[in-house]
Amino acid sequence: MGRPRDYRLLVPREWFRIDLTRHRWRAQLKTFVDHQAAGRPVPADLTRNVWTTLRNTAEAGRARGALEFYLLTTLQDGSLPASLLVSSMPMGETPADPRKFAAWLEARQPEGRTRAEVSVADLPAGTAVRVLGATTLDVHVRMPGGVGYLTLSFSAPVTGMYGPMGRLCDAIAGSLGWVG
Repeated sequence: MGRPRDYRLLVPREWFRIDLTRHRWRAQLKTFVDHQAAGRPVPADLTRNVWTTLRNTAEAGRARGALEFYLLTTLQDGSLPASLLVSSMPMGETPADPRKFAAWLEARQPEGRTRAEVSVADLPAGTAVRVLGATTLDVHVRMPGGVGYLTLSFSAPVTGMYGPMGRLCDAIAGSLGWVG
């Protein structure tokens, strides 16, 4: 396959999608935060902190090529939701070969307990580099045509990536496909 026009990704419908390529993304994010706090005894300062954290995450992601932001709140206390940030990472200093990219990422990992597990996996969409931490999972899938990587950055600050949430994130990554 040559350079893909687009991608498709199966995300459960409980995940709220925010299109970061549109100017209305802040309003969509505010709608999500307000909806999560509605009718619940959530302190206003917690809601503001969640809004600020998610907005900052979206803005930083947009600066690095983020296209979509998915959010899932599994708890009723208004805390940070599980999330997925989908980004396009063009080739640059990043090694084109996924195994070399994995070695490059591995060399940049800090020593100690917070060190993430870096591995290479074959997904239906292509070879991917997985970086698994306690509460995060980044899946960098090499795009056809050598244009770069599509990065799926999952975060589960409350439940962590081990167990059901990790399996769900792997299933979402496994659903990735390219549109000709």
